[in-house]
Amino acid sequence: MNRTVLMSGAEYFDDGDAINALMDASIPVDVDKAVAEHASIKAALESAGITVHKIPTPPKLQDAVYTANWALVRNGKALMARLPNTRQPEEAYALQAVRDAGLEPLVLPDDVERFSGQGDALPCGDIVFTQSPFRTTTAAHKYLKDWLGFNEVISLKTKPARRFRSWGPAKVNEITGWPDSPTYDIDLAIAILKWPSDGQKGLIAWCPDVFKRSSRKIMRAFDSVDKIEVSRKEAMHAYALNMVSTGETVIMNAGAPLFAAELEAHGLKVIALDLPELRKGGGSIRCSTLTLDN
Repeated sequence: MNRTVLMSGAEYFDDGDAINALMDASIPVDVDKAVAEHASIKAALESAGITVHKIPTPPKLQDAVYTANWALVRNGKALMARLPNTRQPEEAYALQAVRDAGLEPLVLPDDVERFSGQGDALPCGDIVFTQSPFRTTTAAHKYLKDWLGFNEVISLKTKPARRFRSWGPAKVNEITGWPDSPTYDIDLAIAILKWPSDGQKGLIAWCPDVFKRSSRKIMRAFDSVDKIEVSRKEAMHAYALNMVSTGETVIMNAGAPLFAAELEAHGLKVIALDLPELRKGGGSIRCSTLTLDN
């Protein structure tokens, strides 16, 4: 798993355009610290045996550090993302990056308004976990099966951001005009730890509290993988599930000791990183890496 990944850079990282529910434009970003944190992710990935393809940082694009949102890659093909308004300039960089990596880009039809790439579609062997409607519409889900060949597409829904506490309609982001959620991408709500292989189930982690009741029911009935449950506190305050696993080593955020202990109990080595600056953008380790060899 995750043997080869694509990373950009954090030189232009910022949260001035608060395009998700975890961003706060009033909290400044220390770019030098963000660059150092990004470098620590790269070093940790490489220490776990992962090959990192580092590309030049797209200039003046605050969210281009989050390459996971550029595409979803499988079997040499890259299903290209449809990003929100302020991130659309990244799409040209993403297209060139996957071509330079020797991948075949697949462009969604114009009627698919939103697709957040690997950020919102997590492969687990022949299974892919995805959601809607925040950054990915259900219209994109069929292409995961038809174009990329996944056998099972598990379509889920996390809870939206609310206008007033837990009541009222879902909040619409003022910048993107799209519905918003603290788990706007599913890689904040689910982590893939081991793929199914040799007759053994896969292993994932998930945070039940952030999912709608119907999706909790789907997940609890789904028996093709074993599951670790993670608390809302560790998932949302430490971004515990926004991590990368090789199937042997997990590179994750510090601040989630209960989850880290569960991982070690399952025989996984844990590398924990402290990444407060990058988390200001609403993403972290998984968001910063696009897997090239699913």
